[in-house]
Amino acid sequence: MTINRRHFLGVALAGGATLLLSKTASAQSGITKRVRFPKGRTSTILKNSVIRGTRDTYILGASAGQTMTVHISAIEKNASFMITTPRGETFGEDLNDFSEELPDNGDYRIVVGPTRGNATYTLEITIR
Repeated sequence: MTINRRHFLGVALAGGATLLLSKTASAQSGITKRVRFPKGRTSTILKNSVIRGTRDTYILGASAGQTMTVHISAIEKNASFMITTPRGETFGEDLNDFSEELPDNGDYRIVVGPTRGNATYTLEITIR
């Protein structure tokens, strides 16, 4: 079997272009950050900005039976969040406030996004 070098090079370039586009697209997804509470504290405040079309993801470990309280505020009142459980279930969408007893042990994800335009937000998370 002979390989057409032009075709092979074209496929390699196309694959490289796809890889480059994939990296560019993932760069537009916002930040992903593990949340760590200051020593001796049960809450933390995170401040950031999120660009329209992207989402910031905060990951934190918690135990079943603990209560998670989350509040978001934004200068233009244009940021909201959703929470995903370790099993992949979602606690609402477009939330500004949340306080519930957690059903599972493991990593919870708080995903923040703008409701319109870009959003500069303050996210307060408490686990008790």
